[in-house]
Amino acid sequence: MDTKELFGKRLKSAREMKGFSMADLAGEMSDIISRQAICKYEAGKMLPDSSVLIRLADALGVNIDYFFRPFITSPLAEIEFRKKAKMSEKSRKALQQQVMDHIERYYEIEDIVGIDDTNLPLGKRIAVATREDVIGFAKELRKEWNLGNDGITDVIGLLESKGIKVIEFDATNDFDGLSGKIGNDIVIVLNSNINPTERKRFTALHELGHLIMKFDDKLDEKAKEKLCHTFASEFLLPVDVFKSLLGDISKSTLNMVKFAEIQHNYGISIDALLKKAEDEGMITGNRYKTYHIRKNTIPEFKEYVERSRIEEEIPHRFISLVYDAYSNSLISVSKAATLLNKPINEVLEKALFV
Repeated sequence: MDTKELFGKRLKSAREMKGFSMADLAGEMSDIISRQAICKYEAGKMLPDSSVLIRLADALGVNIDYFFRPFITSPLAEIEFRKKAKMSEKSRKALQQQVMDHIERYYEIEDIVGIDDTNLPLGKRIAVATREDVIGFAKELRKEWNLGNDGITDVIGLLESKGIKVIEFDATNDFDGLSGKIGNDIVIVLNSNINPTERKRFTALHELGHLIMKFDDKLDEKAKEKLCHTFASEFLLPVDVFKSLLGDISKSTLNMVKFAEIQHNYGISIDALLKKAEDEGMITGNRYKTYHIRKNTIPEFKEYVERSRIEEEIPHRFISLVYDAYSNSLISVSKAATLLNKPINEVLEKALFV
């Protein structure tokens, strides 16, 4: 790929990442270049001069070197992008370009510090067709990862420790997460605005389920979603442990204090716990519906059952790699700022505490 072609593809990626049309970009630059010129740039037919290049970088919110950074050789494959119906195609493209930009910077810092994470300890994908298949698989994976029957203190940290690239974006509420693979690498992307943390943990494991389980060809998308929910629920809290903690609740009053205690110890929401109880036949469907009716009609009850009871979780690995490289003089502060997509003064300030 020659320089003009590389620049053209990068310009298009940056434009889509910003959510701009060609006309939008021309307008953002006060029409110092035309839509037709932008079209020629993206087609790889010509390059801008240095002054236009600087203005393009400013308008699109990227560093100049972004336009000439090589693309990673393997595209994000097997992408599972679960968005809400109201998300526009433009927003979807923008998010995917942001994901690819972050992944490229992730691979770059791994290459700088000499890390190769291409072989994940997950083995081949497990074939599943039923809820029982998924429960059995989740149990085996917990065993393989030496988790025992205790709650998982930090789901995101656990996934990162297994070589899974977890990325967060400050996005609208149009989506919860997406997942994909680059070669053998698993990438999980989360909306940083997902609240509470219990939901973020559940979403991360739901996304993992999509990529490490091979679904029976007869299953539709709705059935696959349900099985990924089952995987997340079971991985967070094995059903046999759940039953031993609650005992027989088929006829007793549901003790929300007990459910809140389980939520605190296992990092799974009360809503998910009640759904788990219904799925296991521990409570009837009518009792499950009654719980939601009560939640939606009594504000104090709703606040209590939807309250978060665990610490916030965020991905740390990428940021730590960049600051480690900077502290060991492997990269300059300007390179660290480029990789982190942060101003230099912010990088210098945080470097004092990292």
